[in-house]
Amino acid sequence: MSTAPALSVVVPVYNERDNIAPLVDEIVAALRGQLEFEIVYVDDHSSDDSLAVLQALKARVPELRVLHHVKNSGQSTSIRTGIKAARGAWIATLDGDGQNDPADIPKLLAARDADTTGTLMFAGWRVNRKDSGSKRWASKWANAIRSNMLRDNTPDTGCGLKLFQRDAFLDLPYFDHMHRYLPALMQRAGHKTVSVPVNHRPRSSGVSKYNNLNRALVGIRDLRGVAWLIARSKRTPVKEF
Repeated sequence: MSTAPALSVVVPVYNERDNIAPLVDEIVAALRGQLEFEIVYVDDHSSDDSLAVLQALKARVPELRVLHHVKNSGQSTSIRTGIKAARGAWIATLDGDGQNDPADIPKLLAARDADTTGTLMFAGWRVNRKDSGSKRWASKWANAIRSNMLRDNTPDTGCGLKLFQRDAFLDLPYFDHMHRYLPALMQRAGHKTVSVPVNHRPRSSGVSKYNNLNRALVGIRDLRGVAWLIARSKRTPVKEF
């Protein structure tokens, strides 16, 4: 690809070998012929053969790029690695488990193209979750607590499907698990965000890397940290003469 693509699709994966090829094919089906794009997969030092699967796919998917962490570093770091390497001015992110639907990426792009307010993030909103009852219950309460503390007007920050401007993301403060708070962090930086209803699918293969307890324990500390960042933020208008 000689010129920078219009869109970079960033997908972090850890031990998702059976979900990789179907998801890549769906991304290609959704975007090829619509715009110039690249797919940036970040393998977070998988212990299965996810990396080998990705390397084999490169032979038939010219848009695919493969990055590999030499040690396991977590989802937020994987997302940031992919975005730093991405060549597109706009980024679409997807979870690597196949529960996000790539067919919704054009929907987010259409929302961006129709926007007249300078919105820099279009966040997926899973209006019909296909997770277990306990997971949906935990997410409902986590979203309620987060919304009450951060006032981010975002019904679903846990959806991996998002579309945003690359430079705006790289300007945000980085910390582990930051991907759970991207709308609030974008708003803290002075950018507008919009939630867009999207499809959600059951996991067809593999196992979740999180459980409700570890999400809650990490989330409490991070939520307090993000609330502190918002309280301490300061933006100053600048004029150039």
